[in-house]
Amino acid sequence: MNDFFDKALIQLTDALETDAEFIPLITAEEEETMNNASYPEILPILPLRNNVLFPGVVIPITVGRDKSIKLIQEANKGNKIIGVVSQKDQEEESPEFNDLNTIGTVAQIVRLLKMPDGSSTVIIQGKRRFELVEPTQSEPYIKAKVNYLTETKVDFKSKEMEVMITSIKDLSLQIIQESPNIPSEASFAIKNIDSPSFLINFICSNMNADVPKKQGMLNELDTKKRIMLVLEHLNLEVQMLQMRNEIQSKVRKDMDRQQREYFLHQQIRTIQDELGGSPHEMDVEELQDRSRKKKWDDKTEKLFFKELDKLKRMNPQGAEYTVQLNYLDLLLDLPWGVYTKDVHDLKRAQTILERDHYGLAKVKERILEYLSVLKLKGNMKAPILCFYGPPGVGKTSLGKSIAEAMGRKYVRMSLGGVHDESEIRGHRKTYIGAMPGRIVQNLKKAEAANPVFVLDEVDKLGRSNHGDPSSALLEVLDPEQNSSFYDNYVETEFDLSKVMFIATANSLSEIQGPLRDRMELIEVNGYTIEEKIEIAKRHLFPKQIAEHGITKKDISIDKKALERLVEEYTNESGVRGLDKMVAKLVRNRARQIAMEEAYEVKISEADLKQVLGPGRSKTKYGNNDVAGVVTGLAWTSVGGDILFIESSITQGKGKLTLTGNLGDVMKESAVIALEFLKAHSHWLDLQQDVFDNSNVHIHVPEGATPKDGPSAGITMLTALASSFTQRKVKKNIAMTGEITLRGEVLPVGGIKEKILAAKRAKIKEIILCEKNRQDIEEIEQEYLKGLTFHFVTEMKEVLDIALTQEKAKKN
Repeated sequence: MNDFFDKALIQLTDALETDAEFIPLITAEEEETMNNASYPEILPILPLRNNVLFPGVVIPITVGRDKSIKLIQEANKGNKIIGVVSQKDQEEESPEFNDLNTIGTVAQIVRLLKMPDGSSTVIIQGKRRFELVEPTQSEPYIKAKVNYLTETKVDFKSKEMEVMITSIKDLSLQIIQESPNIPSEASFAIKNIDSPSFLINFICSNMNADVPKKQGMLNELDTKKRIMLVLEHLNLEVQMLQMRNEIQSKVRKDMDRQQREYFLHQQIRTIQDELGGSPHEMDVEELQDRSRKKKWDDKTEKLFFKELDKLKRMNPQGAEYTVQLNYLDLLLDLPWGVYTKDVHDLKRAQTILERDHYGLAKVKERILEYLSVLKLKGNMKAPILCFYGPPGVGKTSLGKSIAEAMGRKYVRMSLGGVHDESEIRGHRKTYIGAMPGRIVQNLKKAEAANPVFVLDEVDKLGRSNHGDPSSALLEVLDPEQNSSFYDNYVETEFDLSKVMFIATANSLSEIQGPLRDRMELIEVNGYTIEEKIEIAKRHLFPKQIAEHGITKKDISIDKKALERLVEEYTNESGVRGLDKMVAKLVRNRARQIAMEEAYEVKISEADLKQVLGPGRSKTKYGNNDVAGVVTGLAWTSVGGDILFIESSITQGKGKLTLTGNLGDVMKESAVIALEFLKAHSHWLDLQQDVFDNSNVHIHVPEGATPKDGPSAGITMLTALASSFTQRKVKKNIAMTGEITLRGEVLPVGGIKEKILAAKRAKIKEIILCEKNRQDIEEIEQEYLKGLTFHFVTEMKEVLDIALTQEKAKKN
């Protein structure tokens, strides 16, 4: 039995309240009268969806179907007699005659009630069993000819029947007592039933059984057999209740908080199952569905289903469940064997590269070479390119253009400040908060296993007690190893050989040697003034005009103003600072338009000063009137520049003083230059006592700026020789090169940047080491116009070229 007793009690009470003359608990005499009464041969048939009506029992029925409402209304106006039959299929919405069970119960309408929601509730009392014979009407509701049935008579006063009835009562009362869902008041209904036959029908109507089982008891005309069926069912239910109560009692004794929560979650899970499945099962099913679409190899597939089996066995409320679910999600999200199709249209690729970047001929040539081989061969290991050069020259943005030219996905990973090896290789998933490495995360985001992958600022990698991330990159950036890259979180190998890695760096000296060796180094030099002017016209002005909401007809700039903007308002190898200046000009024009001020469309040189302030004139070559001042060429992080090495001689005891915020290597160059000059004083017709009786001071202006490196060696040597001999240095000449004690001149780097700086400073001649000749040959001829190069191998050649025979005037 279940909460049917509770409902029955309420229904009976409602019936008593609504019709005080009706007493549902009938006596044996009343039951006899009811069985002997005559009823119509043809009855309107009311199908019951989920209940069975027994003789003598009062039940309320909510009527919602149109046919049923019509039937009840007409019967209530007439003799109030209807036939009630349960459906074979409870889901059938509009049952026909053949959809009904054969045995039903004739019933009398006790009361018809209108509900607030518009439906009707009818209280009916069963009277007598009947058997359907044949239908006489199907619309607007079913009518059928019926045959009334008579139960077999039994002697309820016999000893056997008394024991059976007593047992049924006792079992019913025990179920009411032990079941938490049945109110104790239900026992009064059982105790107040005098008629044994009605008791059996009342219990059959309210027992915890499904409709087919109740229908089977209604079909049974042998009263004794029906009593045996009821006893059997009640005994089984008592045993189930006792077992349930025993289990609950044992569990309750040892149940702690965690067990209680688990029990509650199991109940929630049961409810969720009833509502359409538990989240745990839905998660597993979703993962299985997604796995069918993956193109992974046997090893990865085996790993996935092994981990999925672990998930199935886990408690969804445990902390490990979320970790395992996230891991499986990652395995499914990674692009195993997913490759985008490369575009082999080289003309289109060249057009895109020319459109997005002005200059950079060497870089574009290398990209087209790679695409050409890929087109001819169809498949190849992707190269590891490293673009290095000063900031703002377009190293990072080249990656986007390459991705578009190749038709590949583009991802960028900034390595600046990364100091944890786990950022590259990932954490083991046993740790709290474990995550895959950023390589794997970006591949997941790219949704393809062959993107263009930009590793930005590879020279800015840090190192800490959490490992060396630059060493972790060794496997990633090795074409021979990265086909089996192992991420600690993924715990299996992933093929990176089809990924086109592009690293960017400002300085190669900051990159670890083995890592540098794995990459193909491509230098991206600074731009000339002419190139910057073209970049400003083609890219910077159109971009800023679009971003600031004005049109091309609102602003333009003449060539002289643009050249002055580049020369006097920026000091860089790239164009990042130039972009800011252009943005400032465009913003000023946007303000003028918004405030309806008068303005000239074309920006002039005077407008530059008004909007940007006075420009800074570039360091240019002065003159050679003073001995001991030589122009040197230097490389800085923002490109090339010129610097002046100043030297002076005073009476003293041979002391050497160095100023100008010089580094150790630069100081050593000054010492070498002085010692070499002492050893070879005869070249300049100098006596040794000149060095012993003179103090030497070497200074490099702009003392706030740190300076280091060996490339000022020949410049210091020339400055010292000029000071000691007072011979003038040749006009419009600059130099760069390292020196040795043996008198050799060694090559230095950054030649293109230094040459561009020399051109800006109006230098005409440059002295370089003979071994730097190949660097000059690689530079475009347009950068070399107006320059004369002197390639030397020894210091004597430097002095012969740089020093004139003319003596400087003394102040």
